[in-house]
Amino acid sequence: MKRICFLPVVLLLTGLLCGCTGQQQNDPSPQEHNHAMEEGTETPKYDHLTAYSPLPESETLLYCSAFRKDTGITVDCIHLPAGEMTARLEQERDNPQASVLLGGSADNYIQLREAGLLEAYQSPELTDVPEAYLDEQGVWNPIYIGTLCFACNTDWFARTGTPMPTCWDDLLSPALAGQIVMATPKSSGTSYTTLATLVQMRGEDKAWEYLQKLDQNVGLYTRSGVEPAERVKNGEYAVGIVFSHDAFRAALDGYPIEVRSPADGTGYEIGACALVRGAPEQERENARTFIDWLTSSRGEECYIEAKSCRLPANSTARAADGLPPLDEVKLITYDLEWAGENRTRLISYFDTHIYSARTLRQHRTIKAAVLCGNFVS
Repeated sequence: MKRICFLPVVLLLTGLLCGCTGQQQNDPSPQEHNHAMEEGTETPKYDHLTAYSPLPESETLLYCSAFRKDTGITVDCIHLPAGEMTARLEQERDNPQASVLLGGSADNYIQLREAGLLEAYQSPELTDVPEAYLDEQGVWNPIYIGTLCFACNTDWFARTGTPMPTCWDDLLSPALAGQIVMATPKSSGTSYTTLATLVQMRGEDKAWEYLQKLDQNVGLYTRSGVEPAERVKNGEYAVGIVFSHDAFRAALDGYPIEVRSPADGTGYEIGACALVRGAPEQERENARTFIDWLTSSRGEECYIEAKSCRLPANSTARAADGLPPLDEVKLITYDLEWAGENRTRLISYFDTHIYSARTLRQHRTIKAAVLCGNFVS
């Protein structure tokens, strides 16, 4: 099977602004208009579209607003963490309610592709995307790149005198007990990329051993991959395991956040979009138009206005100023296809042996405290 490996993109600083002009037509007379409507030759164009997205609502509102301004099409965007988005598509297999998926890691899209839930479509804009980022089966479309990192609260580290983590093993330090926040892979694409990265770096046995040790320092598992950065920037935790764009966004907003990329290597996501198989017929044309817009330089340069700190997949799109180049990050050879094909199995193991086992331990601790009369509600 072909491996999809990361190749750094040279982000060109010349953006393309694409304008569209419609063909002018003379307005029909009232008689002609009425006759046309009676004959059914003039049907008002359907101007709505439904999308599911794990991206922050603040971002998708801007993207959908810009798309509406450019095309006249209104996007109704429903926000779901990546895992829940997958589950909903499974539930709606026989009667899909959305036409487009917007954002989230491509390994999630590979799982959906293999389950037969996506419709193959490749935007003509992909000629400006490096081949290494493309779906070898031509189903999903790449729109941004994000690398895994540690979001560190500088106030906490200054106050405690604890060294900031520089590699994955540093997260196991006793000084960080209860101070790490990450999402659970069952619901979060960010966290699944973390899981798949560690397995690819260390092998399965050593990765599970590492994750069991890391669990002892995790103070909270969140539902979404964005939330850990929010918790760290507000001072609730010292370190969040997140994608770099979420950490940089908090830092640029003035919060005490420093972004650390693991010196021993890190994984990454190719953010994607795709068509839902069997989606409402009246939305099909609009859905393709939306995919084309999202993959264009016009669509991806909206990341700048949204302050998303995402790196465009389209090599002609400008990136925001101040973002470090990808060649400064030590990236592993992340096997995206393998990650997608093994997603269900790895998540199930994590949920059973780490997350659920942790919950059981907590319940036993509370029960023991109650029996001893030491529990305070």
